[in-house]
Amino acid sequence: MSDQNRLGVFKTYKLYVGGKFPRSESGRVYEVTDSKGQWLANAPQSSRKDARDAVVAARKAFGGWSGATAYNRGQVLYRVAEMLEGRKEQFVREVAAAEGLSKSKAAAVVDAAVDRWVWYAGWTDKIGQISGGANPVAGPFFNLSTPEPTGVVAILAPQKSSFLGLVSVIAPVIATGNTAVVIASADAPLPALSLGEVLATSDVPGGVVNILSGATAELATPLAAHQDVNAIDLTGAGAELAKELEIAAADNLKRVLRPQPAEADGSDASTDWLAAPGTHRLTAFLETKTVWHPTGALGAAGSSY
Repeated sequence: MSDQNRLGVFKTYKLYVGGKFPRSESGRVYEVTDSKGQWLANAPQSSRKDARDAVVAARKAFGGWSGATAYNRGQVLYRVAEMLEGRKEQFVREVAAAEGLSKSKAAAVVDAAVDRWVWYAGWTDKIGQISGGANPVAGPFFNLSTPEPTGVVAILAPQKSSFLGLVSVIAPVIATGNTAVVIASADAPLPALSLGEVLATSDVPGGVVNILSGATAELATPLAAHQDVNAIDLTGAGAELAKELEIAAADNLKRVLRPQPAEADGSDASTDWLAAPGTHRLTAFLETKTVWHPTGALGAAGSSY
């Protein structure tokens, strides 16, 4: 049968929650268009119930993921990069349509996103070297500080950088042993929803990353106030929404990562996501545990150790 005589198979985009692909419990969808206003697909419009379900899934996954060795988490993140490399064509098409880029520029963005996963995969077993260590104390004690993951992190993904920016905020959160509930770009959610398919077929345990699409404010408000969410990344929030969410987050002393000045209007249009990411997003959602341990009696001959 020639291509002219067959009907195209339209892709059905779904949420990614707990390692599964549910539709929104509300049954709502909304139209997603490209940069020229042409229809691309219907995306699920998540509800508050979906957000709560995602938190439950993230909390359930936290123990196993945070308890995994840093080396193992690095292997898992690298596997995500491998899977993305194999589906590069699909993501180039989706990023080009979502962000109005040429095919060559979209390919550069996707390549950078793959490299970003590799970058953070390499940091999983090294971040402890720069954010922890032995502390000098005046006494017969070992005093050791070690980083530990904060817990469940709600992430408001960048609004304009639908894929590279998205990867740049998700990867450091899970690299350090946290689990994530991600609100995708409201206008360009398709690359994020497709990323869920990659995560599901890689070695990332279900619930470690949960991806929701829909109205950012509608989903972020209950997450900011949720008592079982430990931290929130406000990158994709405008200035007014960010202020409201930060106030709500104070109720249970959530860690809050504020938008950078370039991101303050929620557009992130001037944020250079291609720049070297540094380690600030790795350390943003880490707690420091300090342990004291006696070294034994110190006499003329020194420590009994």
